[in-house]
Amino acid sequence: MPTIQEEIEKRFHLRGLGMSVISQFVPDLEKGKGMYFWSIKSEAKTPGGLPARPVLTSMFKSPYFNNNRFSPYANYTSPTETILCQDSYQNMYSQMLCGLYQRKEVLRVGSPFASGFIRAIRFLEKHWSLLCNDIRTGTVNAQITNLSVRESVMKILKPDPELADFIEAECSKDSWQGIIARLWPNTKYVDVIVTGSMSQYTPTLDYYSNGLPLVSSIYASSECHFGVNLNPFCKPSEVCYTLIPTMCYFEFAPIHRDNGLINSISKSKSLNEKEQNQLVDLVDVKIGQEYELVVTTYSGLYRYRVGDVLRVAGYKNNAPQFCFVCRENVILSIDSDKTDEAELQNAVKNAVHNLIPFDANVVEYTSYADTTAIPGHYVLYWELSLNGSTHIPPSVFEDCCLTIEESLNSVYHQGRASDKSIGPLEIRIVEIGTFDKLMDYFVSLGASPDQYKTPRCLKSAPLVELLNSRVMSRHFSPTCPNWVPGHKQWYNMN
Repeated sequence: MPTIQEEIEKRFHLRGLGMSVISQFVPDLEKGKGMYFWSIKSEAKTPGGLPARPVLTSMFKSPYFNNNRFSPYANYTSPTETILCQDSYQNMYSQMLCGLYQRKEVLRVGSPFASGFIRAIRFLEKHWSLLCNDIRTGTVNAQITNLSVRESVMKILKPDPELADFIEAECSKDSWQGIIARLWPNTKYVDVIVTGSMSQYTPTLDYYSNGLPLVSSIYASSECHFGVNLNPFCKPSEVCYTLIPTMCYFEFAPIHRDNGLINSISKSKSLNEKEQNQLVDLVDVKIGQEYELVVTTYSGLYRYRVGDVLRVAGYKNNAPQFCFVCRENVILSIDSDKTDEAELQNAVKNAVHNLIPFDANVVEYTSYADTTAIPGHYVLYWELSLNGSTHIPPSVFEDCCLTIEESLNSVYHQGRASDKSIGPLEIRIVEIGTFDKLMDYFVSLGASPDQYKTPRCLKSAPLVELLNSRVMSRHFSPTCPNWVPGHKQWYNMN
């Protein structure tokens, strides 16, 4: 997405506004620190020499970030050097070490996404003994080789055997329920996005935090920052945002549904003249109506379709408030990845070529995002048609898994290969007739047999249980898909 310095400045201003709202509910936040787990990703250069990188990377590398740290609400446990370290292990280890050492000063904890914060807690589960040793001795583990990271952490860290013993005792207990409240006792809330696909992590966060409030304070995307949550301590299911008109120019494309499915005005990111005439201004939206968000930004996007579906939930004074419904067309997401139905279908089509020598084919398939373990991973259910008699070796299905992963987008590749935020893709082979049983289930709920189409993604627990009860074999991707830091294809259209 194109961006300019003024746009980055606006993003920081909106985050400051979000903190001002939260401070009305939690006083004296400026007297403590925030423990956030942040990271940057690799970047490339365009043919013209401009940096191309994720928006959070731009924000953390921006001078506004360091200047903003003088704000009373921008006092964090992590030194800037630890945030800017691209090595995922060193980045997480150093930030966790600083957060544990300053545990009594921590008043809020968080990460951009709920999945990222849970990943940090799972990291602590694996490495708490090393972290305790560093705190006990006042040294930094030899695996942290980045000199700027080591120096920044050593400015904070001093030997504290008593603290190390306490952390060791807590982490050694059989149950990790409430570990956040136990290790960081002054924490008032967990600052993470829990709307949309991130809502699947709410039970896990509740378990680790002993029910601390889960706060989604702002509504933002790569295109622009949009609005704030004026009631930040509401339930995750009740989160709604008030859009700030000075962030960009908002318009809304009405959404209609057929049999519960979104029927959007088109799939293209651009709008034709007829579709533009259907757009509704911010002042004209109706309560209860769903819309797709369309923005014109200061950075140069004109009537750009963000892809977010919003529902008008009510008003704050005269300002409409919106709840996030879903990402249009996105069916699978574990972290910051977003896979739509067309992309998944193309990936499956590519993978099926591995079955041709065995005279086999995929009759039906569906998928779901399995987040019962961290990191979560994609699961595909395949029902096969076996025309030949040759046994299909497990290695062939493993090749299918990898082919699917290779066919997915670069964000997925980076999550798998670099960030380790996504686990190996899994294919589960189900018994013949399984998808007939799936259709029978939907028909029993009132669906029309004539209009039924196999859903390409499942989220309902009973449906997943039905499929799992008929699984004959499970296969995982044997390695990570290819991904090279900073590698990006740029095409000169001149």
